[in-house]
Amino acid sequence: MARHGSPARADHPHAAPMRLTRASSRRHVAQASQFAADCREGFFLTSFPTSIHPRTPPPTLGETKGGTLIELLLGILGSLPATERYIRGEAPLLSVSNSTEDQTPNGLSEAIVVRKGLSSICQRLGQQLAFHLRELCSAVASEIHAKLARFLHRFWTTLQGSSKDIGWLKRTKTLPCSVDGTDRFKELLYGIRNGMHHLPNTLVYLFIPGLFSNHSPLYFVNTKRIFSKMGLTCHIARIHSEASVEKNARELKLYIEELYWGSGKQVLLLGHSKGGVDAAAALSLYWSELKGKVAGLALVQSPYGGTPIASDILRKGQIADKETRRIMELIICKLIKGDIRALEDLTYDKRRDFISKHKLPVDELPIISFHTEASTAPTMLVTLSRVAQAELLPWLPLPRFLSSSEYAESLLASLKLPVVVPASAAMAVSALHLRLRYGERSDGLVTRRDAEVPGSVVVRPERRLDHAWMVHSTLRKDHAEADATQMCEALMAMLVEIGRKKCC
Repeated sequence: MARHGSPARADHPHAAPMRLTRASSRRHVAQASQFAADCREGFFLTSFPTSIHPRTPPPTLGETKGGTLIELLLGILGSLPATERYIRGEAPLLSVSNSTEDQTPNGLSEAIVVRKGLSSICQRLGQQLAFHLRELCSAVASEIHAKLARFLHRFWTTLQGSSKDIGWLKRTKTLPCSVDGTDRFKELLYGIRNGMHHLPNTLVYLFIPGLFSNHSPLYFVNTKRIFSKMGLTCHIARIHSEASVEKNARELKLYIEELYWGSGKQVLLLGHSKGGVDAAAALSLYWSELKGKVAGLALVQSPYGGTPIASDILRKGQIADKETRRIMELIICKLIKGDIRALEDLTYDKRRDFISKHKLPVDELPIISFHTEASTAPTMLVTLSRVAQAELLPWLPLPRFLSSSEYAESLLASLKLPVVVPASAAMAVSALHLRLRYGERSDGLVTRRDAEVPGSVVVRPERRLDHAWMVHSTLRKDHAEADATQMCEALMAMLVEIGRKKCC
């Protein structure tokens, strides 16, 4: 019999210790397993060792990778003596008696060790979750900050546009200054309108059309016809206007040499829009070979310094820059069968790079810069421009009393229908856009400051003419004003006059 007040021994037959039965222990283990499964499916996704040796201590934070929570619990329980006896079937799982056999060597009961182990594991799990949550929040915050910074940069680049690029030629102090020749141009134009023609027949006159000129059959045709009636040798450069500037410069160089050697006469050049840029590039790149073969160059509404339209379309780093470029490549490369570099070469970056590398011989050659300003009046929005003409012969039915040959020779065969587009209206809208956004005067595509070649003679007419004026003739012709042919004649007469002064 045990003494009164003394703890009963575990192996005494009449002892009544407070022990967990095998069934209740299994129930607790099952509940722990269910808790581990719920943790795996729910919030606690951290894994633990797949196997733990029964005699090893509880795993640390660095070791709790690769297994499940229940295996960790079994590993911890397996490290206790009572758990080993329970597994072998010799004793229940846990005992709450005060027996010294149910205590660990350091004097702590197995239940306390389990509770402390679970508490330590939960604490480490919480620390690990907090660490990963902090890293996740930091990564998300960094990504949001980077995206916001990129968006603000794109927004500012788009908003700023070409405001710092327009007029860069005039701000460059190392370039020569231009000379105003507007008054002399007006005098020559007045004389031409009154029948006084000054162009000599000792020169070959070459017109270089601009971008997309291959799709405008009326480009310089009327001017060439009138020049030919005056007994002058006149040609229109047949180049692929949608090609790059350097490629067209090479073709123009060969074309000029062919005209010079074929006629023995110097060639006088007049280029409109990109045609003027192509002609200037030919003189800059091949002046050593063209010197003595070219008598002068007139640039009419040419973006010599660049154009904000091309720069704003193809500028990198702005909003939707890649999508805009793909659209322009589809239009220029696929539909028009051109080269996207034809538009790229008119941007400020490309023009600045080209001009810095290749000098135009303004000191040795007479050069004129001609630029205008488009009207933004409301009446321009309803103005139509003639771009082509359609013959009515295939569409009109033949009269029964005429044969096919007789009909072809009749006056009915000469009937033509003009094809018109609102080109002037589009130029007016574009000019208004440039005026409101940048405060710059332009012809709709080229600003006045970017059209002046440094060191050239500049003509600044007061008449409102858009960029499409030289290309298309309006349906409502105003005989009180000079037309494109008379303007071209006055510019070339002025070149001849300047060339004679240089020779003297």
